[in-house]
Amino acid sequence: MENKNSQWMPLVDYRRNGVAECTIHGSIAWVSGKELIHSHGGEVLCYGRSMMKPHMVKVFAKELDTALNWEQKAIAVSSHNGDTEHIRVVQSILGESELGLVQTPLALPLMQFGAQRRRPRRLYHSCSGEHAAILKGCKLKGWSRVGYVWPHHEFFLHYLAEVRKVLGANWEPKVVAKDGCGLPTISMTTVELARLYADLAVRKNEDWIWEAMTRHPDLVGGFNRLDSTILKSCEGKVIAKEGADGLLGLSILHPDYPNGLGIVIKVAHGWDMRASWYIARYTLGVLGFDFRNPYPLERQKAFIVTESIPENLRHKISGIQPWDDWDPDRDRWNFTYKDFPHEGTLA
Repeated sequence: MENKNSQWMPLVDYRRNGVAECTIHGSIAWVSGKELIHSHGGEVLCYGRSMMKPHMVKVFAKELDTALNWEQKAIAVSSHNGDTEHIRVVQSILGESELGLVQTPLALPLMQFGAQRRRPRRLYHSCSGEHAAILKGCKLKGWSRVGYVWPHHEFFLHYLAEVRKVLGANWEPKVVAKDGCGLPTISMTTVELARLYADLAVRKNEDWIWEAMTRHPDLVGGFNRLDSTILKSCEGKVIAKEGADGLLGLSILHPDYPNGLGIVIKVAHGWDMRASWYIARYTLGVLGFDFRNPYPLERQKAFIVTESIPENLRHKISGIQPWDDWDPDRDRWNFTYKDFPHEGTLA
């Protein structure tokens, strides 16, 4: 029989008047230190995508420490929206003559408001800050900047070495693929990703990455982004990073987990910020963290699937309400069928 832990599992239900109309599937894993705390579909194989940027940039942590200011450090681990402030900081990392070395694909800003008319540019790509930082780091290390996006380059080999510090000296990715930004992305299970995020908390003081993300959360993602919202709301005790196609990594400082806590969420059907937001709302809520609710569903309410939460924390689920009571339409759409009179019969 196939291991259910390697299958996509239900994470959250969207219910209309108590009946589930839509169930969001995915996987979630909780790790403290090297100990697996909880797994619900955690052996599913996926790519780390942009959620791995804090680990990728560790390759250059020493060199970039004095070479970048705090804004530039934050944009180095970002998947930014492409707003004016994001582009300003990206451009500041490299000299004007070096910007042409950035090999991100031509793109429009990740989130646009109104009828904006723009030409695709490489710097609009959400990964341009990381690419600029990699180019800066390669120059400082004396590495060639030609071919920095290929898996034989020193950057990728040293990135694998950073991952092996946590997952073991003999660890190998089952698959290496080209990410949407052109850099290699490596495959691993959700549990392995959670181990890496637990390690971020354990080693937070070894470099500047944690502080940069919490100092400038809106540079990490941007307006109305889930990771930026979590970073702003959790008072420096949580770093959050989204990854393409439904990933969210959480590295958490919590008194009940002295060896750090890493939680990784993967939504099966891809990037769905609202679904990820509901799952994160419950996940962080049972740990005592609070942040604003997502925008409401149409006539539905979201409820976590209890198996997504460790058993010892499930009693706290009932205290979390991921919607707002002030919704002015709430009385227009809710009714109890049996409260209405049903006299007579149809002819």
